[in-house]
Amino acid sequence: MEEKMKIKEIIVVEGRDDTVKIKLAVDADTLETNGSAINNETIERIRHAQEKRGVIIFTDPDYPGERIRKIISEAVPGCKHAFLAKQEAIAKSGKGLGVEHATIDAIKQALEAVKQESEEFSGEIELQDLVDAGLIGGPKAKERRERLGSILKIGYTNGKQLHKRLQMFQITKEVFATALTDVLQGEKQ
Repeated sequence: MEEKMKIKEIIVVEGRDDTVKIKLAVDADTLETNGSAINNETIERIRHAQEKRGVIIFTDPDYPGERIRKIISEAVPGCKHAFLAKQEAIAKSGKGLGVEHATIDAIKQALEAVKQESEEFSGEIELQDLVDAGLIGGPKAKERRERLGSILKIGYTNGKQLHKRLQMFQITKEVFATALTDVLQGEKQ
């Protein structure tokens, strides 16, 4: 039996089912937000966890999950982030979306590709670069952002959020260009 990857940081998830699935994939401690109604007590626990061991935010790839991620990020700077693509988090029945429905391998890959927030990065990628790349305002913009987010392991976003995540996770122009090439080549196949 292979040894589970050990995660030093505390992984912030939405609920108990997420904790169960994470613990099947890796050796880690979790902290549950119990949904999107995050109270001050939960934020304080996350802040304490960040000070002691660091935090990885690993929420569902849907609107409530993104809302939770944003609330925590704003209240507790410097968190790390793990992302699942929507297609990796869909229940086998087709009814349900979340970390608890992902495969063990998808969870391991997301945790191996953790991204660190940074506020000190003066971004190389301008909003206009995203417009020029057809990631904002074009007929295929949404699909392109979905594929780009999956390739870069930063999750799906709208155009404005994409720009912010590219900055937050210090994605360079070179890395962006390579990922964009992969996105555009995927359209041709």
